[in-house]
Amino acid sequence: MNADHPDSVFGNQQRRRRVEKKLLRKLDLRVIFLVFIYIMNYMDRSNVAAAQLKGLEEDLHMTGQQFNTLISIMYVGYVLMQVPSNVFLDQLRRPSTYLSLCAFSWGVFSISTGHSYRGALISRFLLGFSEAVFYPGVLFMLSKWYMYKRDELGLRMAYFTCGASVSKVFGSLAASGILATMDGKLGFAAWRWLFFIEGGLTCAIAVVALYIIPDFPTTPASWLTVEEQMLAQQRMVEDMCRTQPDLLKGIQRSGLMEALTDWTVWWLAISMVVLNASLSFGIYFPTLVATMGYSPTTTLLLCAPPWVLGVATSFILFRRHSDATGDRFWHISGALLMGMVGFIIAIMTMNTAIHYLSLFLMAQSTVSYIVLLAWVSNSISESSSKRAVAIGFVNAFAGFGDIGASYFWVSSWGPSYSKSYLICLLGSMVCILMLWVYRLYLVRLNKEAEMNERALGLPRGFRYIT
Repeated sequence: MNADHPDSVFGNQQRRRRVEKKLLRKLDLRVIFLVFIYIMNYMDRSNVAAAQLKGLEEDLHMTGQQFNTLISIMYVGYVLMQVPSNVFLDQLRRPSTYLSLCAFSWGVFSISTGHSYRGALISRFLLGFSEAVFYPGVLFMLSKWYMYKRDELGLRMAYFTCGASVSKVFGSLAASGILATMDGKLGFAAWRWLFFIEGGLTCAIAVVALYIIPDFPTTPASWLTVEEQMLAQQRMVEDMCRTQPDLLKGIQRSGLMEALTDWTVWWLAISMVVLNASLSFGIYFPTLVATMGYSPTTTLLLCAPPWVLGVATSFILFRRHSDATGDRFWHISGALLMGMVGFIIAIMTMNTAIHYLSLFLMAQSTVSYIVLLAWVSNSISESSSKRAVAIGFVNAFAGFGDIGASYFWVSSWGPSYSKSYLICLLGSMVCILMLWVYRLYLVRLNKEAEMNERALGLPRGFRYIT
């Protein structure tokens, strides 16, 4: 057998498939734990909306748009930290320690929220600063280092990002219970207990994460056999070679300069800003449900069902199918169109039942974010350093949409919030248009590659996912 053949070390293709199956199963279990951490990540950033229903604004003497500023300030820290963090992460051999320490930090900042308005602003800024490490960092590691190939990536990123929707389910249910039972305990208001309990749970999970989060394939891992470790590195090399023939040369260049001088990275980043603005209803979901006139406890319970359906349908119909078909654009557009129908219904009527139905449709649109982020990762096919910067940059730049969109939902526009829904509707339309232009560009590149291969008699090579 040829010693240079990729499968020679494993004996044959059948044995390689068995080792590969075990490797992916072990890795998927750790991805599930990352999902659990991300659930806490999202709960710690969004619990302020639930706290608003139980006296946060009154106790901290907020007026005007101060609550919107409290929401917005977190995303300022989130934007500032993402790119530097991913650049730093690309140089580390053991990211598990880095990610765990950051998770512990945002738990502490969550606990400290709420003693005064000024203190809450500082805590929320630092919360965003520390939380910014986790999401883009894990996406980079999934896309580059954690042994997943391009055709396996979307599904795993879907598992991970499902945590955002799952957190809205658990977060709403947990907040409902805490706010209903903890008021006055040890002299603290119920909304303060919300920060204490959820932040404390994050700190406990962060300690466990130090021993469970996997490191890079080139770092010795006790949970992998020698064969699995070798295959992990082999798969990484194979996928690198499949993407671009001059990849190794590209690694030597500055990933930061490569990313920032690529117009497609900027185009995708702006698309993400617009998309985030159109999805801003998710930040204020308890406020929107509260317009139906129920008590805070019932309101938070009613927040959960739309996200339960959103997780189920988006994962089955969109994320998994997107990987199977190799399509990104139409899945993003389909999800956004469902959300657009929800916005239109919400603008047209305040009928309680119909308005609640519109929230179910809006929740379906959030899948577009992860499909687009998977598309970003698929489209950056040069060096790992460029991909790290690009993912961090696009996700960070998208935060500008959250910073501005926090002011789309001012209380004076309620209870109908028709102006807010109209802005989200327009944002979805602009995002679809921009991604259509990007899809046309990738289709053209694929056609040019196919023509060159036919002219030179070369085998089929790299193709961009559209």
